[in-house]
Amino acid sequence: MPDTCAEIRAVWRRARRVCIVMLSAIGDAVHVLPVVNALKRDRPDVDITWVIQPVPHLLVQDHPAVDRFVLFHRRRGMDLVGELVRTVRLLREERYDLVIGLQVYLKAGLLFGASGAPVRLGFDRARARDLQWLFATHRIPRHPPQHVQDQYLEFVRCMGVASDPVTWKLELNPSEREAQVRIFGAFKKPVCAVVVGTSKLEKNWLPERYARLLEMLEDDFGFATILVGGPSAVERELARAVLGLTRAGTRDELGDDLRRLVCLLAGSSLVISPDTGPLHIARALETPVVGLYGYTNPRRTGPYRRFEDLVVDGYARFQGEPYPVSMEYRRGGMARISVAMVAEKVQRAVRTHIGSL
Repeated sequence: MPDTCAEIRAVWRRARRVCIVMLSAIGDAVHVLPVVNALKRDRPDVDITWVIQPVPHLLVQDHPAVDRFVLFHRRRGMDLVGELVRTVRLLREERYDLVIGLQVYLKAGLLFGASGAPVRLGFDRARARDLQWLFATHRIPRHPPQHVQDQYLEFVRCMGVASDPVTWKLELNPSEREAQVRIFGAFKKPVCAVVVGTSKLEKNWLPERYARLLEMLEDDFGFATILVGGPSAVERELARAVLGLTRAGTRDELGDDLRRLVCLLAGSSLVISPDTGPLHIARALETPVVGLYGYTNPRRTGPYRRFEDLVVDGYARFQGEPYPVSMEYRRGGMARISVAMVAEKVQRAVRTHIGSL
């Protein structure tokens, strides 16, 4: 099997229809945006399709670099088989010249492999989990572990396309901007949006520490505070626990409207979040974000090329630990993050990224 990019560059130069397979999740969808922007910047004439699930699709559905989306709906059992067959039929009808497999789990791999494209570019064997390597005709070269965003941009570079400048172009439409003005018009102070939960329990911080942090944000830093995130039972439970423990006048803004979440993150002066989708949305929007990292490696999944100085590093077992970029998870790391550590980063954000409040 070829492991060189020379043939891929030639395919890209003559391609007319290209498909990207990245079904989920929200953070990963954010990381795909610099890929599609780079491709469209290099070849505006190329038709780009993105295979994606409905929830992350809400985030990117009007993106100018994507010509069409193919929605893949989550199913179980025989319903999943039917959805796979339906989606494969759609992909085969489009006759893509090149399909790019950015996601390494089995459902994405099956769609990638059955797409009918003569050239399918996937990860190298070492990183192609869930048998993705079986479905690829070509693979990007092996590379030491690096930031997830750079990992996706390896595909762009293999195709002979310049990856810089890295841009997301995640923007609000006019009606969303009007809604944002209405939402933030109710606040008399700058707003700090706080993300309290993720679907991965090991990524979540302690409710009592969130409670004290909210009080500090309001009393010491002069912020109005809101809780933001999704509607999952885990997030709702954490939000109730935090609000029950704090005397801060925090507003609960959790909900199932992903574009409203984008409005909230875009309009906030500061965001505080564990490693989850809203953190990466905030980075794409250029909203200063304090990242709480203990379970996942911030050198791999931290805010990309900006706000790294605002990362609160509970992943390190001791201050200054020179750990490498890796996919290793560290249980218990979130407990190493103290309120004082977060407050120090908030102070830095105010001083260097926000200015006088």
